[in-house]
Amino acid sequence: MKKKLFVVIIILLSNIALNAQQIKGITGETNWLTGWTNFKPATTDYNDANQILTGTIDRDLKLTRDNTYRLIGTVYVINKAVLTIEPGTVIRGDKESCGTLVITKGSKIIAEGTPSNPIVFTSNNNISERRPGDWGGIVILGEAPINKIGGVGFLDFNFDPAVSYYGGQDPTNNSGILKYVRIEYSGRKINALKELNGLSMAGVGRGTKFEYIQISFSNDDSFESYGGDVVFNNLISYRATDDDFDYTQGVQCTISNSIAIRNPYSSDISGSRCFEIDSYDKIENADVNKKLTKITANNITLVNTEDNNQGLVREAVYIKEKSYFNINNSIIDGFSSCVLLENKIGVLPANLAKINIQGLQINRCNGVVQSENATVNPELSNWYNSDTFSLEFSKFNNAELFMQSDVKKSPDFRAKNTSTLASVK
Repeated sequence: MKKKLFVVIIILLSNIALNAQQIKGITGETNWLTGWTNFKPATTDYNDANQILTGTIDRDLKLTRDNTYRLIGTVYVINKAVLTIEPGTVIRGDKESCGTLVITKGSKIIAEGTPSNPIVFTSNNNISERRPGDWGGIVILGEAPINKIGGVGFLDFNFDPAVSYYGGQDPTNNSGILKYVRIEYSGRKINALKELNGLSMAGVGRGTKFEYIQISFSNDDSFESYGGDVVFNNLISYRATDDDFDYTQGVQCTISNSIAIRNPYSSDISGSRCFEIDSYDKIENADVNKKLTKITANNITLVNTEDNNQGLVREAVYIKEKSYFNINNSIIDGFSSCVLLENKIGVLPANLAKINIQGLQINRCNGVVQSENATVNPELSNWYNSDTFSLEFSKFNNAELFMQSDVKKSPDFRAKNTSTLASVK
């Protein structure tokens, strides 16, 4: 009897472990979006600034929660200085001067909020006057490898070239911590072809901690990585105008337990996606002997809140040639297609082997993987519709699929247990 009971317990434990491994989309024993996030920043009344941040910070500085700071112009943290920000501190970016914070090579930012006291970077404009692009954003420059010729790059954001270079030989480089941080209404347009992002990371190493960061209403990308070697956990991109997660210059990245929530009224008609992945920003400046961009995405939720698939938000992921992308145990909901491949990739097995979509729940999407060359490609369909990829297809509405999908309430985008009702391929 004891032996039979032991066997039953082992089987139950094995099933529990198997189910835990197969949870799709963002996970958590509790709703980790609760407490520190804000999906209605346009109505939040922040204190007026009583302190000014401007010029150059060349020695250690601590910002405290009993003050509210106005970020004026481009503020550089240089000379290996450490900028520490207390939990609950609010920094408001100045619109007129395009307030922007730049952490240069060798310096650090320690912005470690808490679930009850997040650190907030937001617009200095009043309620009802806040718009995407009100201020610049946060830029972190590190010493990790990039695949540009010479191993050094400069961002085209009109920064001071004497302090705005990035890249090096240390993939473990540590530029600090961003944890329980919100960034709102950033992404100022610099010129006709370039905007700042919510958070720009250039040559940043995996010693830097990025956890529990919400970027809302960025006028360009929410999170953009230019080379480097980064690890992301529990990120939220909400209503970005361009891409949610953008990668280039040979970045090596693992992103886990993160979500992008797209809205057609915050999207660029030129083509905005949750993920955009490229190995080279300009091939003429690239060192082709260095690493290609490689992204591993685990337990990701990509949501299009658009009704009736009007076409304003299209593919969830766009991949350019010579890039690696692996996405596992994730949910893609409401897009015209899950993945769009640049026409240069082709359908050769050697090319498709770089792109692995494993264990996805594909909900309310019109396709899995498509090429720019053709709307329907039988070879692509045959490749990704095989049992190897363990794809589930469903047509649930958001209320059926997620715990709470209404961002006007207290959103909880953990998935309900709907997998038994989905068709499997």
